Amino acid sequence: MKKITIFFTLIFALTLTNCANETQSEIKVISPDEMQTLLELDDVQIVDVRTPEEYKNGFIDNSQNIDFNSPTFDEDISKLDKTKPVILYCKSGGRSAKCSEKLKEAGFVKIYDLEGGITQWKFQGLELKTFN
Repeated sequence: MKKITIFFTLIFALTLTNCANETQSEIKVISPDEMQTLLELDDVQIVDVRTPEEYKNGFIDNSQNIDFNSPTFDEDISKLDKTKPVILYCKSGGRSAKCSEKLKEAGFVKIYDLEGGITQWKFQGLELKTFN
């Protein structure tokens, strides 16, 4: 009888652990090629965390600019949908990595961080948009 009780207690504990892991945020660093695949999804949110000045010089299509260093940054990211995947990028990956952690703490479900930032995107010869 004691073995059965221990067995069910262990199964219950494992179930709780698995459920907790399913609800945790996930941050995945992705390559430009992986990002292009993700961009084909309709529900992905793309966020450029560089300054507005950097953004004006070239950005990835369909991205929105939310300056990581802005005093309104926390308020601005709270307007994003936490249930939809978010792709983050900056110049080289530093600010987007910090932003990824903030989004994770805020409860975002799927967070993607572009490895090497827009610098790597450009190096791969991928398209940038500008304001004309």
